[in-house]
Amino acid sequence: MADAPALVPRPKFNAPFAEQLAFFKRKLNLPTERWDDIVKSAHDRAFIVAGAQSADLLADLNKAVTKAIEQGTGLGAFRKDFKALVAKNGWTNFTGSGSEAGIAWRTRVIYQTNLSTSYAAGRWQQLNDPDLAQSRPYWRYKHNDSVLNPRPLHLSWDGLVLPKNHAFWTTHFPPNGWGCQCRVVPVRKEEFMQAVANGRGPANAPQAGDLNGVDDGFGYAPGANADKPLQDFIDKKLINLDAPIGAQMWEKLQPILKAEQTAAWQNMVDRVNKTKQATQETRLAHVVSKTTVDDLAEQGVQLSNAAVWLRDDELLHALRETKEARGADLPLAVWRDLPALLETATPYLDKVDQALIYALDLPSSVGKLVIKVNYREKGRFNGVRDRVTSNFIATGGIIEKGDLPASRFLPLKK
Repeated sequence: MADAPALVPRPKFNAPFAEQLAFFKRKLNLPTERWDDIVKSAHDRAFIVAGAQSADLLADLNKAVTKAIEQGTGLGAFRKDFKALVAKNGWTNFTGSGSEAGIAWRTRVIYQTNLSTSYAAGRWQQLNDPDLAQSRPYWRYKHNDSVLNPRPLHLSWDGLVLPKNHAFWTTHFPPNGWGCQCRVVPVRKEEFMQAVANGRGPANAPQAGDLNGVDDGFGYAPGANADKPLQDFIDKKLINLDAPIGAQMWEKLQPILKAEQTAAWQNMVDRVNKTKQATQETRLAHVVSKTTVDDLAEQGVQLSNAAVWLRDDELLHALRETKEARGADLPLAVWRDLPALLETATPYLDKVDQALIYALDLPSSVGKLVIKVNYREKGRFNGVRDRVTSNFIATGGIIEKGDLPASRFLPLKK
């Protein structure tokens, strides 16, 4: 058996370790107005600072936190870096900006939260190492006795020993709040049995769903979703946002998510083309621009949200050889590049069917994409089966330039 990884004994901000740094460096900068715009497990993939919406500002903040983790610099050094980058980027009116005390509080929150959650994420990876899990398949919750004002519920969890796959850890893996310094250590079966005998086993853990004592925005295991694409979190958010707001959010996020979106999209297209099978996998193809959303609204078509999806069922139908024989199909290369092509496509309103039409500018032809708006459809979204109301691509094909007559198709602003 290979040696288990060396475990960091306790969260020391001046003693970073490889898993902690690797976790933080994988994060993508995400502009946001408030700390809770993106919550819980999405933080495994997103670096956010409440109110920081400039790409340059976020990049500088990310570098400052990375430096703090990588070089083990303290809070004082981070504060100096923070003040310098705030002045450089002209960032004003952020929470705490009105006084030295406010800035001290804000920098402490940014510093401690990012370092403690990245520590926890690295710790999660270490604790789940297969060799360590085999020899120590149980975890003990440890409260930090040096905390001057301990949270009573955090104290009550001290000494709990539970199997590593117990539901408690998915919501109570520390930190469990602002400034929480609790931690988790692995233990052997003998220690688990002793804890059970002492009333510190599974029967004494909070009931599933009981998040009393866990601050808002926590309640998840840092690092457990580090391998999940950030795109998956954004997809879910787009479905639940009003169309104008979702369109504005995507305008900011699309450059950040483009690589992930393209990879996920092309993986689906290639799979369907190879296997000729559909599983109701559903992928985000496009987000309608706010200008088009507003123009549709003026025409009496109010989108429930701005997302545009393609299910592999419709893709499989579009790729069938019978359609190719008529020369009316969209080539495979177009389907693979569809998200990029939609960025420059011309939108139309089909006044008869109340459908959204996109005319694709192809090298030697025109592509037509028909989208059913505000349509309730079932699909598999990021592996989860659901039925949602959104906008779904129904079909696509090659048309002649005059096949969108003004009597039926109204050009929309884009």
